[in-house]
Amino acid sequence: MDALALSAPRRLSVPIDNRWGGGEMAVLDFGDPARPVDLIFAHANGFNAYAYRALLQPLSGALRIWAPDLRGHGRTRLPARPEGRRSWKDHRDDLIALLEAVDGPPVALAGHSIGATSGLLAAAERPGRVSRLLLLDPVIWRREMVLAMNLPLVGRLAERNPIVAGTRRRRALFDSREQALAAYRGRGAFKGWPDMMLADYLVDGLQETDQGFELTCAPAWEASNYAAQAHNPWRALKRYPGAIRILKAESGSLCAVPATASAKASLQVETVAGGGHLFPMTHPDMARDALLDLAV
Repeated sequence: MDALALSAPRRLSVPIDNRWGGGEMAVLDFGDPARPVDLIFAHANGFNAYAYRALLQPLSGALRIWAPDLRGHGRTRLPARPEGRRSWKDHRDDLIALLEAVDGPPVALAGHSIGATSGLLAAAERPGRVSRLLLLDPVIWRREMVLAMNLPLVGRLAERNPIVAGTRRRRALFDSREQALAAYRGRGAFKGWPDMMLADYLVDGLQETDQGFELTCAPAWEASNYAAQAHNPWRALKRYPGAIRILKAESGSLCAVPATASAKASLQVETVAGGGHLFPMTHPDMARDALLDLAV
């Protein structure tokens, strides 16, 4: 096997400065550092880039991949203030800044869940920096829901969503990484995850403090990502001129884009048989094959 596919990713810090507050974005750099970046991959809400190491590292012989920790996640040090958030435009603008920091030709942009949607929003604003898109079960609600969530009153009501309230109550502190691993294994969103991938999530998903091991993505910030829906991915789908491939889950999908022939020839939508919203963790081979296709 290619030595690059066996080596650990390098850790980079990329300066970010925009209207949401400046600081350092943590980025995992997979592949040959002598070649241009081929792909940027953005993770799902509550996770971090290292959680996808087992998915991305085998591709590093063919692709150079930058995988950032989004604002409020992992090792990234950017202000993450949940109060008053209405949309994912902060994640969009952070990815735009990352795209502009990449030397070389336009890159492919891929992501999972919130990372996919934020990448789509960024690509619509900077189409010249993005060669193509791969969206793994992006969060794209029905059009009428998107319109409603952009109304001020309805947007405020999202704070009362049971998922939002439940996420705020999520346990944030553990005595050890082993305790966290035991608490998560086979439960909730982590059901069906391989132990290696769960352990990878905890590498950057926990930080040691005087009180114990604390989640790097604060429950209040994770909850705000669920509540803040005043953006329009449908408009971004229409505006981005390049090729878009969407893989949506067969069950529990958060993507309302139908897996049928599209009026937009450059949009391809497929369903992952047997896959749920977290299929990149439970069906990594399907996601990896789709990412490898970006190199063709």
